[in-house]
Amino acid sequence: MAQNSTNESIVPYLGFGVLFGYFLSKARATDFDSMVDMFLCREFQLYGVIGTAIAVVALGLFLMKRKGIPTKSGEPMELEVLKWDPNRLIGAFIFGAGWALTGTCPGTSMAQLGEGKVVAIFTILGILAGVWAYKKYKPGNTKEQIC
Repeated sequence: MAQNSTNESIVPYLGFGVLFGYFLSKARATDFDSMVDMFLCREFQLYGVIGTAIAVVALGLFLMKRKGIPTKSGEPMELEVLKWDPNRLIGAFIFGAGWALTGTCPGTSMAQLGEGKVVAIFTILGILAGVWAYKKYKPGNTKEQIC
């Protein structure tokens, strides 16, 4: 069984990932035509899926904060309002353009791969390229911080 650096099993995380992918697939969030229909306001089911996901995460964060449950690193959870940064708007447009072009977002692209949709490989490569470019070209990075 694989172990990570803190000697904890990754099995629960893999199990959660498999279940998450299964439910994304069942909700048709991995189907390009469903995404197109959502963005063209012909089908509203995926808005409900996204809204439910946001509500579950918000509730989980609220309960963790209220009960004083620490983060995985052992630090107390800090929820703070982000300051305005125009780069976030640029990033949001890039993310939205990628989502519109591929019909998927990072979570659903992994579920697509699990379904055997080979086209997801290109989306995942694009995600990895975007993460690499962000790390490389983000202002203030030093050469030691870049992979």
